[in-house]
This record gives sequence, C-alpha cells and structure tokens, in this order.
Amino acid sequence: MILLSNHQHYLERIQTSTAQGPTMHVAMLSAEYPPRWGGMGSTVYHLSSALAEMGHKISIITRKGMNKPPKIDGVEVFTVPWKKIPMEFTRSYGRYALKALEKINSSNPIDVVHLHCPMISWDEKQFEKCKEKIAPVISSLHGSWLGERDGLFTASKYKESAVWANPNDLIMRFTAKRYAKFENIAINHSDICVANSNATRADFLNRYSPPNNWTCKVIHWGVDTDMFHPLQQDDEDDFSLSSEIRSGFDVKENSYLLLAVGRLAARKGFGILLQSFAKVKEQSPNSTLVIVGRGKLRSRLLRQARRLGLEGSVFIESSMKFEELALLYRVADLVVYPSYYEGQGLIPLESMASGTPVVTVNHGPLPEMVDDSVGALFTMGDINSMSETILSELNDKSKLLEKGRVGRNLVYEKFTFKQNASDFLNLYHSIVN
Repeated sequence: MILLSNHQHYLERIQTSTAQGPTMHVAMLSAEYPPRWGGMGSTVYHLSSALAEMGHKISIITRKGMNKPPKIDGVEVFTVPWKKIPMEFTRSYGRYALKALEKINSSNPIDVVHLHCPMISWDEKQFEKCKEKIAPVISSLHGSWLGERDGLFTASKYKESAVWANPNDLIMRFTAKRYAKFENIAINHSDICVANSNATRADFLNRYSPPNNWTCKVIHWGVDTDMFHPLQQDDEDDFSLSSEIRSGFDVKENSYLLLAVGRLAARKGFGILLQSFAKVKEQSPNSTLVIVGRGKLRSRLLRQARRLGLEGSVFIESSMKFEELALLYRVADLVVYPSYYEGQGLIPLESMASGTPVVTVNHGPLPEMVDDSVGALFTMGDINSMSETILSELNDKSKLLEKGRVGRNLVYEKFTFKQNASDFLNLYHSIVN
C-alpha cells in the first residue's frame, strides 16, 4: 500500500534527523495563503515558514486567483481551481486539493496531511482515501460555521448595520448547518484535531458529535514578534515617527489614540464601538479612533460616525501595509477589539506584542489571552461597559505602559510561531509513529 511505503520512507529519514526528530514532508491544505491574507492565511504562512527553518519540507495547496505567493526556502506552493460560489467553494476546493495531494505524494511521499478547517469540506470517502493512500490527517479547527452564523445573529441583535449585506454572510445564514456536517466529518475522521482555543474546542464538543475517544489538542496561534514590537521610548527616531503619525490623525498633545483592527464586517462590532467611542469623547474630548480594515462597511461606518457627532475624530483606513499597521499598533495608546465571534482572534496578540494594552469582550476565546494584567475585558454588546472600560484604562498612563510591557512578555513566552512549530511537529511525529 502507498501508506506503508510512505511510512518506510519516513523511517529511512530518521537517519537524517533535526534536533526535533526526523525531517518530514508536511502537506498543508489551506484555502487562504498569502497574498490571500486573513487569520488563517497568516497562521499557515508563519507555521510553514517556522517548520521550513527547522529543516522540514512543506507543500501548501491553496486556491488559485491571486498574485504569486511569497517565496520561502523549503516551502512549495501549489494552487488549484475552485468554484467562486459562497460556502460551496469549500467543496470544490477540497476536491481539487485532494487530486493535487495525490499527485504530489506520487513523486515526493508525504508524511502528514494538515487540513485547515472550516474552509475545506471533505466527505467520509475523501478522508478515508487520504488516510489509506497518502498519509494520516491532522485537522486544525480555526472556528466553526455555526459559531460564525451565531456571531452574525448576535451582531443583528445589537443592531450592527448591514448584518446581511454581504452575500457570503447572507448565504451562511441559510447554509451553515449543511456545511457544519463536513466539520462533523472532519472531527470524526481526522487522526488528531487541534483547536485554536479552549473556546473553539468547547464549541465543537457542544455543537457537534465527536467520537467518544476524540483527540483534540488546544494550540493557540502565535503572532510575528519581529514585525509587532514595542516602541522604543528613548529612541529619537521612534519618538519622532510616533509624533508624526499621531499628528497625521490630528491627535493632540496629551490626548489618546485608540486603534481597532479587523475586517469591516458586522460581526467585528465596529458599529457598537462607534457608539461607545461617542461616550468616551464626553469625558476625553480630544481622543481619536482609527479603524483599520477592508470591507464594504466603510461608508456606512463613516455615516454613523457623522450622525454621532464624531466627524474629524474617527478615521477608517482600508489599504494599509503590514509595516504601517505594525507601526500604528506601537504608537496607539489602547487597542479595542469588540468582535462578536472569534475562533481565537489574533488582533489582541498583535497589540500585546507591540507593547500596547488591549480591551476586548469577556466572551469566547478572548479571556484566554487577555486579562487585567495586559488590558481589560468588557461585556459583549454593552455600550456602557465598553466605554467605561476604555476610560478606566486611559485614566492612568503609567498603568498603560506597565500593561504594555507585561503583554509583550506574555506573547513572547506563550504565543510565538516558533512554539507553534514545535507543538505541531510533536503531533506530526506522534501520528506517524
């Protein structure tokens, strides 16, 4: 059998070991990969880079349709067709990805197949074909379709604008249950599942039907601690650049710059953030809010800001380079993350890595990363709770600096891609052995 020959191939390479064990050929199937960014695209890119640096070979199978992916030694990217139909693309991409997987394996045997769910939908036969003819399967659970759908219903409950204006969101409302069946297949037919938070693991346990002996580890994704790093307070250049950026957003001396980052979608909670910011302005009138994200809600959010009397105090940036965003994280006084649903949520970690405290919802996976040592938590959907929490954090500048320092240390200790690579590598070896 092919799987037996793959295992023999793996045993032979035990002679060519790295410090972490024998070198491996890992195939990752992810519907997102740069230049198609997003939370999943970012994590797959950094995980594959970190594994390649350790000496392992990584094959990425992703969707066609964007510019060429970045070149990384040890990482080869294969693109496959997909039907541009909301939600259904997960099935067509899955079929083409499996064909590509078979072709790659025939010339360069694969040790482990790593699926990134839920944006790929395999049925039972596809899972069994992969496990019998190619390699064992690990499925990363980045969140659930049912959770995404409920996040939209929650956004609607709190009167976020244009909740169902996005065709993908509208179709998800009616089809999430159908595609959740493929997630259920994934957790029943993968050798190991890995959730990106305890909340995501609990979500799958509560909503789906995992087997009694279900193996689901929790590995929180890390962030790029080189790109996201703190401002050097005693560095003249950093101080000058910080002043320039704050002036560009008309932030007055001794005033505050608040930052919010995320896709401009109803689920991210920017509408309720604007309402809370209006209350913040009553006590901190010179404060400025910058929202960074792409999406179709920009004009609606700006109209809402004008209705709330926030014109000139709210900026929405839709096309910011990563280096510019990283700099903005560093110069902001506080990051606010009001999302109604996340599998994990990387924005708080990027903020903490940048030495900037973060306030976010006391719900889902966010409290697994944020507490009062690095920021604060507020009640989801509660305008007063959010505004009061923001003002409480802004009231003590020295406290902000200390929380920023603690946050950076916490990310460096617990949320790095180097640690992700080591943790996943241990799982890869365990299922191959």
